[in-house]
Amino acid sequence: MLGDDLKKYRIILASRSLRRRQLLEELGLEFRVVEKEYDETHPDNLSGEDTALWLAGKKAALFRDSLLPDEILITADTVVWFSGKILDKPSGEDEAREMIGSLSGNTHEVITGESLMTTSAERIFSDSTKVTFNILSDEEISYYVENYRPYDKAGAYGIQEWIGLVACSRIEGSYFNVVGLPVHLIYSELRKLIKDLN
Repeated sequence: MLGDDLKKYRIILASRSLRRRQLLEELGLEFRVVEKEYDETHPDNLSGEDTALWLAGKKAALFRDSLLPDEILITADTVVWFSGKILDKPSGEDEAREMIGSLSGNTHEVITGESLMTTSAERIFSDSTKVTFNILSDEEISYYVENYRPYDKAGAYGIQEWIGLVACSRIEGSYFNVVGLPVHLIYSELRKLIKDLN
């Protein structure tokens, strides 16, 4: 358990993601959500892990000057890395179909970068999960895209949705990382941070 020491601090989650909110709630954390406009463009020459870390740090930097001494900020950004490149959120239906088609029958990597920031400290870390998809037919891909419209998701899919049930044949690493937040790492890094602060 995180213990009474955490009660000295107010946690802020900087994320629009309902999935991340749900996972932190299930972890037993009390927090408030604060959203800021965020440019998700990133350098093209970074690896998947470096991109996720860069984005999480960039998001945290938006709050650096407004944090109070008793606040802990959590930011996160998830990327899909396949065949040496980032699969961002699709621009529309055609790109979503194209992305899922490329993942069909292959293994890709889902990487989440996270930042824990206070006025006196910052921890930036990441987690990676390998996900293997069965081969999907054009009809299956179209069904998913048309019914679930995954345009707000990196790699054009959510593993907790229909496509994860029918296509995901193997996961190496944290399932919750693929959902969008490796809560086991958030928990352990929060414990270390609280210990250092106290």
